[in-house]
Amino acid sequence: MTEVAVKSIGGEVVRQLELDERVWGITPNTAVLHQAVVTQLANQRKGTHATKTRGMVAGGGKKPWRQKGTGRARQGSTRAPHWRGGGIVFGPHPRSYHRDLPRKMHRLALRSALSAKVQDGELVVVDQFTLAAAKTKEMVAVLERLGATGSALIVLGEADGAAKRAAANLPKVRTAQPGSTNLLDVLKHRWLLITVDAVESITRTLSADLKPTAAATESSPPRASRPAETTALAGEASAPPAPASASPPAETTATTSEAGAPPAPASAPPPAESAAEGETP
Repeated sequence: MTEVAVKSIGGEVVRQLELDERVWGITPNTAVLHQAVVTQLANQRKGTHATKTRGMVAGGGKKPWRQKGTGRARQGSTRAPHWRGGGIVFGPHPRSYHRDLPRKMHRLALRSALSAKVQDGELVVVDQFTLAAAKTKEMVAVLERLGATGSALIVLGEADGAAKRAAANLPKVRTAQPGSTNLLDVLKHRWLLITVDAVESITRTLSADLKPTAAATESSPPRASRPAETTALAGEASAPPAPASASPPAETTATTSEAGAPPAPASAPPPAESAAEGETP
């Protein structure tokens, strides 16, 4: 569980706020963080740099001197690369530096940056960020009361023209909204000042593709179960019908066994009489 103190605009602690562990309490993934930073820096490049080759440089259409007889090296144009004012051989040309980064990796990088701010103690949560006047000295005073002197990124829940104008003359202070908060701004500024509304908005966005935690699963209402009688009836209806009686009566069993057995002889002769009949006279 990650809890941070919620401060007022005057710097007093108002209450405690519990943050989502999936967004604000993970172990920063430095590999994904580096890849996201490189991607964002590459996508900021315009790619409009250009140099001229010998075919683009003006002039040089005439041969400087004749091919033979001067004793000098043969030359065909004064705009060749080895001439001053000539073209560039392998200079840069317009191109695109755009890189693609999966959305899940981008969100993981931003969660890593936010978690690092929490671990370093550089996160300040404000209940309401409202200034008395849209003046630079008012913004400086508020930052001093909150203990966020120096570079700071202020994330507001909604657009505030007064705060934006008050921070415009401070080169190390920038205001943003949850939708425009990017990874470089979070890493470049030391302090992250954020309102409670902005915390909730960022948490919803960055946890959209994550599985719910065990605490959230336990807090959800249980599913309604059917009554025992209904369940029993449903089980009986799905089961195959049972025979009328599990075991037949004894007489029926005996009759069945007799009918299935081979017929026995009518009467066996006594042993004595058989022996007497077998004697010779």
